[in-house]
Amino acid sequence: MNPDKPKVISSGILNEYESMMDAFDRFGLLINDRVVRTPVAIASMAGIVDAAYLLERADHIGLGFIGGYSIDRPTMEAARSVASEGDRKEFIFEDPVAELKAQVAKMADSSVIPGVSLRGSSPEAFRAVARALGTAVVYEIDAHCRQPAMVEAGAGEYYLRHTEKLLAEVRALKEEGVTVSVKIRSGVADDDRVLAENLWHAGADILHVDLMDSGTAKLRQIRNSCPLMIIANNSINNFDRMRDMLSHGADIVSLARQSDERTLAGLDAAITRYADEEGWYNSPKQLCRGGDIRALTFCCMPVKECPLIPMLSRIDLPRDEYIQMKLNGVKGTPLDTGSQTCFGSLAWCCKTSSPCMFRDMTLKQAGLSRKEYMRQKRDLSDTIMGRIFHDVSPDERS
Repeated sequence: MNPDKPKVISSGILNEYESMMDAFDRFGLLINDRVVRTPVAIASMAGIVDAAYLLERADHIGLGFIGGYSIDRPTMEAARSVASEGDRKEFIFEDPVAELKAQVAKMADSSVIPGVSLRGSSPEAFRAVARALGTAVVYEIDAHCRQPAMVEAGAGEYYLRHTEKLLAEVRALKEEGVTVSVKIRSGVADDDRVLAENLWHAGADILHVDLMDSGTAKLRQIRNSCPLMIIANNSINNFDRMRDMLSHGADIVSLARQSDERTLAGLDAAITRYADEEGWYNSPKQLCRGGDIRALTFCCMPVKECPLIPMLSRIDLPRDEYIQMKLNGVKGTPLDTGSQTCFGSLAWCCKTSSPCMFRDMTLKQAGLSRKEYMRQKRDLSDTIMGRIFHDVSPDERS
């Protein structure tokens, strides 16, 4: 081979690279150092979702969880018991690790980021799978299954009633250097807010929440409790439902029984259009309209009684620190302008869905589109979230 001969990059590889860069610019989502192509995922369904299931839908999803797979003797016996009753399917393998390796290998050339949903009853069981599969997949602890046999085996919803054991499983996986997701059913643990915070501190990366009948209020509470990537699940079969979840704190939505190709394609296309038009695909509602903690990016200065004041109190953030945090957050950015706005800076201006002639006049004068304004607000929100959840502890603020 001639070392001086330039390498030729095929048009297919180049197009794929450009597509992924477009997706990152659009959604800003990374998992395992890979771009998540779209914030649409498939949740595991035991006995149904395997690599073939995900690959058939790969054009319309960014992330998919195969399984659930039982990975130790107690959960394997529980799976057999569930399957023997005849009304549910299960993945049953005498060597689940070998099967998981084979399934993950099938997805090696796919743009879909693979996740494995695991049902285990001990830290050792989870460690063994992580050591065998490595860091290329997302490991999801199934704390969601409510089948009595699985709960009795010490898996599924058992973890939501014995959260110290769930935290031990998270820590065990993190010791192997892998990305950890936890799938929960809301309203089962004593307090989902406390659980979310504890999972974050234990090292979890993703919280996958089946909201059941809890709705967006529960989702907002969880978002306000932790900075984890949140996947919202349950009855997401149209764009309005999807946007409702995204605007209350979700980063990604997942589908299970309704993960047919038509529904997935519709959601993927709709959120892509929305992101390209609006600039921030999961922008929160404003705080005064029920938004989550990310909505601080749209809040004005704390000069009147409004939902901002109790929020600052709840997160133990003094008003002067909040003011300085936002001013520092926009310094040197296109938002560091706007002398004719209500408080002298676009840092304090609201969402584009709210009419404001002073904001719009400032944007026009600055040559800043409404879409770019929303992207800048997204960046400011990221700065605020980092400051609140990572830079300063509540003890340091008090």
